[in-house]
Amino acid sequence: AASAPKPLPSSGPKSLREMPHPLATSSSEEMGPALTPSPDLLLPRSIADKDLSLPNGTPVDTSSPASSSSLLNRLQLDDDLDVETRDLFVTVDDPKKHVCTMETYITYRVTTKTTRAEFDLPEYSVRRRYQDFDWLRNKLEESQPTHLIPPLPEKFVVKGVVDRFSEEFVETRRKALDKFLKRITDHPVLSFNEHFNVFLTAKDLNAYKKQGMALLSKMGESVKYVTGGYKLRSRPLEFAAIGDYLDTFSLKLGTIDRIAQRIIKEQLEYLVELREYGPVYSTWGGLEVELSEPLEGVSACIGNCCTALEELSEDMTEDFLPVLREYILYAESMKNVLKKRDQVQAEYEAKLEAVALKREDRPKVPTDVEKCQDRVECFNADLKADMERWQNNKRQDFRQLLMGMADKNIQYYEKVCIT
Repeated sequence: AASAPKPLPSSGPKSLREMPHPLATSSSEEMGPALTPSPDLLLPRSIADKDLSLPNGTPVDTSSPASSSSLLNRLQLDDDLDVETRDLFVTVDDPKKHVCTMETYITYRVTTKTTRAEFDLPEYSVRRRYQDFDWLRNKLEESQPTHLIPPLPEKFVVKGVVDRFSEEFVETRRKALDKFLKRITDHPVLSFNEHFNVFLTAKDLNAYKKQGMALLSKMGESVKYVTGGYKLRSRPLEFAAIGDYLDTFSLKLGTIDRIAQRIIKEQLEYLVELREYGPVYSTWGGLEVELSEPLEGVSACIGNCCTALEELSEDMTEDFLPVLREYILYAESMKNVLKKRDQVQAEYEAKLEAVALKREDRPKVPTDVEKCQDRVECFNADLKADMERWQNNKRQDFRQLLMGMADKNIQYYEKVCIT
């Protein structure tokens, strides 16, 4: 008689690699080899350990199996993205306003220069509106579910507060859209996506939207998410650490964003008062001949302060706030990918449990269990690789952002302190 099935251990604080497979028995002749990932698919320690720790320094377990989607090839592609060897350049510029009977909208010129064989021509120039960028992002999420898709700038603005056709708003959005495409261009997987190719090259993108374009990759077709069927027992430590970090990061960045907006609001209110304050001294100087020179000097000084404060507020609005908002949205995107990974792992655990209960009737490992494990491994490796890429970008962006703001504040005080 077959022995009672072993209970399925929780993934809890252990990695998937440490979970004994329910089909494994002491007799390898009876059940065949245990279902374990090949050693050559393990994520290199130098990559897995880097940046996967909490802000307080809590160490992270990185023993989860790596992706079967060839991380080594991806790392090799990363090396190819050096400036000297980069083969794809994309820019967004030249915004234009279009007034139609039913709507008014802005389009942007998207220029592409490339030497890749996937492109028929070395250079393309097409015009795209915001909803086209939104279409691209949705298609990337569908076809590359295991990867972190860069966020788009928020579509809606508060009516009456921000004019979405103003020169300042359009330029801020153009910069954000340009950064969005550059993030994709620099990604060793997303930049080869078929939808991205169509977005950069098709003269009439609406034709592809109407067709619905069945260009999903095999990975995208195979990963089906069940919203309520499976429940994850517990995340492995390394992904729990990523989740905790993202929660803390979003909270702190949201606080900085709110304070920065309040500072800008108060600066603009102060600027209004300051602009009314300066001319008073000039008028006074016209009435007091003996005091005319010093009063005119005070008026000129206040005028310099107005100009310097206006420039500082513009820098905060156009350069500082957009980066904060981008990374708040970036963190939310990463959380969504993490939830998808959890769903796939929960499905894998459920299948393992189901097989364990019927192991006496199954002489070999079911194919669907193997495929599900492949999806978990692929998610793990892709998410960790994208997390490292995101951390590297974040360090560079915030270093540039904070040093730039420090320089702007120094320049501001130098201007207002000139006598």
